Amino acid sequence: MPIDKVDRALISILRTDARASLSTLAAELGMSRTTVRTRLERLQADGEILGYGVILKGDVAHVPVRGVTLVGIEGRGTDKIIRQISGMPEVRTIHSTNGRWDIVVEMGTETLEDFDTAIGKIRRIEGVISSETHLYLSTKKSSR
Repeated sequence: MPIDKVDRALISILRTDARASLSTLAAELGMSRTTVRTRLERLQADGEILGYGVILKGDVAHVPVRGVTLVGIEGRGTDKIIRQISGMPEVRTIHSTNGRWDIVVEMGTETLEDFDTAIGKIRRIEGVISSETHLYLSTKKSSR
């Protein structure tokens, strides 16, 4: 079943607070708890909601220098390189992609020097053959 406007609103609330109670969700959506529970169960059964997570203070802490590094990988070493990069504290998210680049790494640091150091670590990983970095200058829309 396709996701409708109400499902998107429900998901938006859960992205902000994955622990919101059925009562809270129902009140915010103007629906009954039973209807909200049914929608949640359907979204989970359909594989739209894969799970719930914890957001650490460090995950949302303001870091003044943010950006993405596009990474080209030689051969079939993507999984190994992703494991190495995911252990870096500067890394926020890693996305696989298609086209010229193999992965997109979102990062955040306190200073440009720290950002540069993190990029250098990525570039020195065996199997990384190219990279291109773009700094975020401003953000117009949050994840919600």
